[in-house]
Parts: sequence; C-alpha cells; structure tokens
Amino acid sequence: MTKSALITGITGQDGSYLADLLLEKGYRVFGLRRRTSVPILENIQHIEKEIEFIDGDLMDLSSLIHAVKIANPDEVYNLGAQSFVGTSWDQPILTGQVTALSVTNMLEAIRIVKPSARYYQASSSEMFGKVVETPQKESTPFYPRSPYGVAKVYGHWMTVNYRESYNMYACSGILFNHESPRRGIEFVTRKITDAVARIKLGLQNELRLGNLDALRDWGYAKDYVECMWLMLQQDKPDDYVIATGETHSVREFCEIAFGHVGLDYQKYVVTDPKFFRAAEVDLLLGDPSKAINKLGWTPQKTTFEQLVHLMVDSDLGKVKRISN
Repeated sequence: MTKSALITGITGQDGSYLADLLLEKGYRVFGLRRRTSVPILENIQHIEKEIEFIDGDLMDLSSLIHAVKIANPDEVYNLGAQSFVGTSWDQPILTGQVTALSVTNMLEAIRIVKPSARYYQASSSEMFGKVVETPQKESTPFYPRSPYGVAKVYGHWMTVNYRESYNMYACSGILFNHESPRRGIEFVTRKITDAVARIKLGLQNELRLGNLDALRDWGYAKDYVECMWLMLQQDKPDDYVIATGETHSVREFCEIAFGHVGLDYQKYVVTDPKFFRAAEVDLLLGDPSKAINKLGWTPQKTTFEQLVHLMVDSDLGKVKRISN
C-alpha cells in the first residue's frame, strides 16, 4: 500500500530535499502551498509534476483541516515557518504567529481529521541559544536568544503536549544548522558562497558580515532530512538532536569558501556591526548520540569542507548563468 505524506514548507530547502527522498521511496507526496502572485518553485522544479499541491496557509486552521482531508496522510512533516533569525527581531509578532501558533493549528487539524497520522515538527538548535551546557542534547534546558528561538520552543513543547495529551505520534527533530545549495540567500552560508562566486567573477568587490567568530554545528540538509523520515518509522515517538558533533566558525567557512576559488577571504570580508544580532548566540554544538544509536543514522556523510565546496560550485554555476 502506497504511503502518503503532507509537507508544509515544501518549496524551502528542507521541504524540497524531503520531497525528493519520499518520492524515491514511493510515497504519494502532497505539498501545502500558500497562494502568491508569483509562485517560488526553484527548489522543486525538477519534481514539480510529481507533487500534488494543496492551497492553504498555516495561520488558517480551516485550510489545514481541508488539506489533511484531501491528503489523508500517513505522515505530516511541518517544515513551514518564518525561519530567518535576523528577521524575527524586525517582525517578532509575525514570527510568533507563523512559527509558533501555526504548530497548534497543524496539530489540531491532524487531531480532528486524522489522529493516527504521524507528525514531525521542525524544532531548532536556536532553542538552546545561550547554552547552559556543551554539547547540547535532548535534555539540555532551552535558553532562546531571539524571537525565532522563542517561537520554536513554543512549537516544540506544543508537540510534546499533543503527544502526551492525545496519544498522538508526534516527534520533534532538534536540527542544528544544516545548509545546501538550496539554502535561502539571506542565510549567512549562502550569503558567503554567493559572494565568493560574484567576487571571483568580478561582479562584487567585498562581503560584509557580522560576527566572524560565531561557532556553529553545520551539516548538509540532504543528509538531515533522512533523519526526519527515520523518526516517523520508529515504534514510539520521541525527540532527537540532529547534528554533526563538530563546530566551525563563520571565519572558517569564509576561509574554505574563498580558498576553494583561490582567493584570500581577508582581502574581501568586512566586519559590519549592523549584521550583529541583538542578542548573540556564540556557540552551538550538538550531541547526535541518541539519533545514531536509536535511529541508526550516520552524521557527516558529507564533511564540512565538502559542503562548503558544494555550495560554492553551485553558486558559481548560478551566477555564471545569470550574468551571461
């Protein structure tokens, strides 16, 4: 019997890689799509005809109920959110609505229509914020340092609450930073690799960044979506930290990215105070032991250096196509 899955945020980085994975596994894939005047489908153009789109909005419970009725999903992956940390200070109320309250809407829609569906919630390492221990694991207390992190904590605990209150199969994946060529251009990793391509091709002179010494646990998004799927294949629902267990600085990311095209990052990168966070998160480092032992997942199928090179090569190709 063919399984069906409903994915919110299907046009984003994680949603598109997850759709790839589920289609490869023979799933019938439904994607929740918010109506816009110009659809943004770049990440899923190659599989667009294989996805069944349902118009809906995470802030409209009635549309989510409608979507669950149409998809009749065995699995629901809630990846839709306002996911850029920087924007969450400029738009804290919107972030709270779209990233936090929408989780309740999605859980309610499932509870009302298809309570047997298995649910995945996209939690985030930003919930740890000003970390109280290193590395961070499932039992580490949360201390969010941004409206985005606070909103993700709400969604995380609401998922736990529905699991315990209604006996729903609901899991949260606490994913540490995961990147790819499909990452949005506003995120620092793509901002760097796009700038490297433009500087190499003579289209840009400098790159302005914030805190170069911020440390992150960076993995490859394509590797991480496999964990999302694995979480929903277990006998019992649980929450998992997904990370590489290694940390790297923004400075190191720059050094590898520029070095890949034969350039010295120090000649082009300028530190700009306007890109510093209102409340900085200096170090995030995850402990993926539980996911390794219980899910059989292998972190770092793609190394940090391989990931940076992959993103630079992709942006070189994109910038060349656009500029020609």
